[in-house]
Amino acid sequence: MKLIIKRIHTQFYKTSVTFFFILCFPILYLLSKRPKLYKYINKFRQIIALISSACSGIFYRATYEAPIDWNKTYVICPNHTSNLDVLAISTNLHNNHCFMAKEELKAYFVLNFFFKTIDITVNRESKISSFRAFKVAAERLKNGVSVVIFPEGTIPDTYPPALHQFKNGPFRLAIEMKVPIIPITSLDTWKVLWDTGKEFGSRPGICDIFVHKPIETAHLTLDDADALRDEVYDIIKQKLLQA
Repeated sequence: MKLIIKRIHTQFYKTSVTFFFILCFPILYLLSKRPKLYKYINKFRQIIALISSACSGIFYRATYEAPIDWNKTYVICPNHTSNLDVLAISTNLHNNHCFMAKEELKAYFVLNFFFKTIDITVNRESKISSFRAFKVAAERLKNGVSVVIFPEGTIPDTYPPALHQFKNGPFRLAIEMKVPIIPITSLDTWKVLWDTGKEFGSRPGICDIFVHKPIETAHLTLDDADALRDEVYDIIKQKLLQA
């Protein structure tokens, strides 16, 4: 019975997201016609995320290790355990940003709109697709748009989730573009909704994220990419162990 209730909650949450997206769609559609207005699509995504989640009893809370200068551009690297990670992170970023994610997510009605406008899709099995996606990401960074990349590449299929090894792409990108990296630890979103919620459902609760202080990359070269990757991995792993 408890699992049935949790699965009903998941469907209610998804319906809530869709409802508020449709409610905002006329404005989002108009904004999508002018790339100069894309930054406002981000604001509406945050509003939709906050209201739809609150209606489902889900809330997001961020703790910052140090003050963040949101006037700067960053490569943002969170761990990934839940579909709620995107919402938890986006509602606590106070600059213009976009997400890079696997292209399979374009199949979802709501996500498809954001991938056609502000976000970046990538086929992680294709080197050509990855090259193109990171080229787009580099252009976004040049234009002052921060890029959020989950370095694990996917949500781990183990439950409870364990931190998987990181891919090099985000760290090479940050070094090439000379922008700082912000590690983010998603502490317990998986306890509210693991993965898509299909298997164990979801429940009301607070999703905590920890925003670590930025790591400068201006002094690094591509030879340092592996060390930077391992540094960010260790930072997030240690925070998870403390939780």
